[in-house]
Formats: sequence, structure tokens, C-alpha cells
Amino acid sequence: MKLLIKTKIIISIVGGIIMEMKKSKENLGDIEEKEHETFNIKEIKTEIKIENVSMRYPNKNGGEPVTALKDINLDIKQGEFISLLGPSGCGKTTLLRIIADLLQPTEGRITVRGETPRDIRLKKKYGIVFQNPVLYDWRTVRRNICMPMELMGLKKQERTQMVTKMLDLVGLQEFGKRYPYELSGGMQQRVGIARALAIDPEILLMDEPFSALDEFTREKLHVDLLDIWTQTKKTVVFVTHNISEAVFLSDKVVVLSPHPGRVSAVINIDIPRPRNMESKQSSEFYDYITKIRNSFEGV
Repeated sequence: MKLLIKTKIIISIVGGIIMEMKKSKENLGDIEEKEHETFNIKEIKTEIKIENVSMRYPNKNGGEPVTALKDINLDIKQGEFISLLGPSGCGKTTLLRIIADLLQPTEGRITVRGETPRDIRLKKKYGIVFQNPVLYDWRTVRRNICMPMELMGLKKQERTQMVTKMLDLVGLQEFGKRYPYELSGGMQQRVGIARALAIDPEILLMDEPFSALDEFTREKLHVDLLDIWTQTKKTVVFVTHNISEAVFLSDKVVVLSPHPGRVSAVINIDIPRPRNMESKQSSEFYDYITKIRNSFEGV
């Protein structure tokens, strides 16, 4: 009888402990979920803030200055892939160059994490990819990628490790000893991307990097670029005049109107990630293309 009573007591105690453990686990789950929500809120912060930026150039004929950009206001979030889209003459490359501290705006200001573009450039936090990769023919692929690290004074071992990592990232592991003239246009552009990422920048600025490539190579590099972006988590500002390219790559498309360049629309692209070639066949994809085309009406 006593044994039976003791057994019941033990069962009761164990049952109570199990119930408390379940409650604690549920509470911990709630805390973790709240912490995760807080973390996400902290992560989604403004990386680049553009305020009332205008850009005017002197008129070569001696008349009124030419206004390339007028009252640009834009927030770019950390880790965001954003495209500046518009026709020739809308100032999209000018805006990219102002962000990069390659040009100074006539009016307004840009801050990057609270610092000036000059601060960011001097701290080597920008990686820039131009329309043409501008590779040195007398340097191998490895040595082209290595060049910015040499200028920064990094040790040889660090440079070697980073170059190997970058070659792997852009899928050129077997081409490190080749020279630029031995590569296709698409492969040369990959080298340019690898070189820009080799200094581990926080922000990647890309000025129509695929515009000179054939359609098949361009589409392949779109997928490759998204893979790289997913792995590196960089903030990307991408200039293009190709609507399909902008929709496929971006979290957000900023549509610029020409003469002078103004922000005419900002369109969030909610197509699920990861994206692949099948994403281009979805009705969502075509809806966004139509929406962006409509935003150009009357521009």
C-alpha cells in the first residue's frame, strides 16, 4: 500500500516537472520568436540615404547649365538589391557615380551608414563593376583579381586565399592562370565582379555590367549574380535600361524619367526567392514588366 502511494507521488511529481518543462519550452519559443522579430527589425535599416540630390553640368554652348538630376530622394536598405532603371539621359549612371564619390552633386547630400560617400570610398567599402571589366591584358586572371588587394597592402598569403575564394565564387576555378584575351566576354565580366568583391566591400555598385553581352550569356550571369548576392549578402545598386533584367534581379526597381532625371516610380518586386529561369515564365514576372512599362507612359 505504501509502495503504491509512493509510486503515485513520484508519478505526480514527474508529471508536474514535465508540464513545467513544456511551459518553459513554449515561453522560450515565444522569447526566441520575439528576439528573431527584433533582429529582423534591426537588420532592415537604411544603408544609403539620398536627400534632395540634384546635378547640373555646364553647358558646352555657353547657355544655361544642363540638369542631369533633379531632387532625388531615396532610401536603400542594408542587403537590398536595387536597380536604377531608365532610358538614356535619365541620369542613372550619374546617380551611381555620385553614390560612389566619383562625382559631387550640385545640391543635396548622400549618407552611407551616417558617413559621406568619400568616407566609404576611402575605407574601401565600395566595390564597383563597370560596363567593361577593364582588365589588364598582361596580368593573369588571378593577378587581375589580386590587384586591389596589392594596392591595399595585404599580405601575400591573404591575397592568395582571397583570390582562390573569389575564383570559386564566380566559377572560374580552372581559369586563374589564363589571360583576359583568352576569356569570353561573360568570363571577363565575372573576373570584374570577383575583383570588385575581393576587398570584401559592404556595397556593390554595378553600372550596366551585362549590357554588352549576348542574351544567352546575360541570362546565365543573372542567375550567377543572384547566387553570389545570396552568398555574400551585399547591398547592390545596379544600373540598367533593361526592364526584364531589373525585375528578375531586384528587390526594388527605381524608375527614373529623363530631362532632367527624376524618380517617377519605386516598385517593390515580391517575386519569391531564390529565383531561376522559371521565375521569368510566371504571371507575376510579366505583371511587373507591364507595371513598369506603364510607369513610363507620359514620361
